[in-house]
Amino acid sequence: FKLDGFQAEAVSCLEKSESVLVSAHTSAGKTVVAEYAIAMALRDKQRLIYTSPIKALSNQKYRDLQDEFKDVGLMTGDVTINPNATCMIMTTEILRSMLYRGSEVCREMAWVVFDEIHYMRDRDRGVVWEEAIILLPDSVRLVFLSATIPNSREFAEWICRIKHQPCHMIYTEKRPVPLQHYLFPAGGDGVYMVVDEK
Repeated sequence: FKLDGFQAEAVSCLEKSESVLVSAHTSAGKTVVAEYAIAMALRDKQRLIYTSPIKALSNQKYRDLQDEFKDVGLMTGDVTINPNATCMIMTTEILRSMLYRGSEVCREMAWVVFDEIHYMRDRDRGVVWEEAIILLPDSVRLVFLSATIPNSREFAEWICRIKHQPCHMIYTEKRPVPLQHYLFPAGGDGVYMVVDEK
């Protein structure tokens, strides 16, 4: 299939071993960028860590990626599957814990994908993302994915400063799934569209 413009731009950055922050609406195709990074890691025999904010998403991502790439592992705290895999799926808390311990996995990784990076703004758990990013070696390249990060430019600039590497902000306005709002009146019969994508 043909890549959308924002996907092609992100892939070009990845091929130059440069970090990216991809901000795009839900279902716009951000995952394609992460999958390209995984394919590159497999091609180049490098280790990649894929983080998600919750165990359920980690489990789902493991199933999805295992179907496509095979050399995929999972670490959630509850379960560990194929811990020597090229691509390891885990929660961000697990990654941070591994960084604190100086895990062998962390010394081998070349790429880290942070899915749903907007969780960094969470009052209670956001520090986990911040610490994990800060603790990662500067040599590790980063892929950040989000549909809702409001301060993407400032975030990318922060990454450039603390990691001493480029971090390209890639954004698309395209919304492949139209946004529509409906009203369900109490005691009424029917559904009424009140706001459409225009």
